[in-house]
Amino acid sequence: MAETPDTTPAAPFSRIKIRTGAVVFCGNDVALIRRDRSDSTHYTPPGGNVEDGEDLHQALARELAEELDLDIDQAEGGDLMWVVDQRVTRPGLTPPPRKLHLIYRLHITPEVRATLAETEQDELPDGSHEAGVIEWIDYRTTVELPIFPPIGPALAALPDPRAAVAEVALEAVTDENYTWV
Repeated sequence: MAETPDTTPAAPFSRIKIRTGAVVFCGNDVALIRRDRSDSTHYTPPGGNVEDGEDLHQALARELAEELDLDIDQAEGGDLMWVVDQRVTRPGLTPPPRKLHLIYRLHITPEVRATLAETEQDELPDGSHEAGVIEWIDYRTTVELPIFPPIGPALAALPDPRAAVAEVALEAVTDENYTWV
């Protein structure tokens, strides 16, 4: 007798995805991707999901090349700065995954910055693309900026761009403290 596939919908957060991202500094400025939507604007650090079989460093290098045109070998650093555990219900037909955001820190020179992309095209599940604008923002002004994952307060609290981070695990992002926009 053949087994019948289980058609029970997956429970929210039963899958785990890993996203690598970077806080790329050039002096006191940090690269953030601004995404303008019809009802909101938000920012994200450059990065994306780790693909099957991909190592974390490879994923970060690939994402920075795709989004900023940055060759990671032109950057200094690469230390893991923060981890954000995301368990937020979001719109859509598929149940939301639990996502671990691994945020790394890199430093580049003004000469490298001058060669980087100014816009980014993010592929959506339907194959279309959403344009993002790469903005360089003084990290000390990010406390109230709508950044996802919400790293703005921790970023703005750094005494300088190379300061040691006392706590790698930032507050988890849940339905109790975040509303998906």
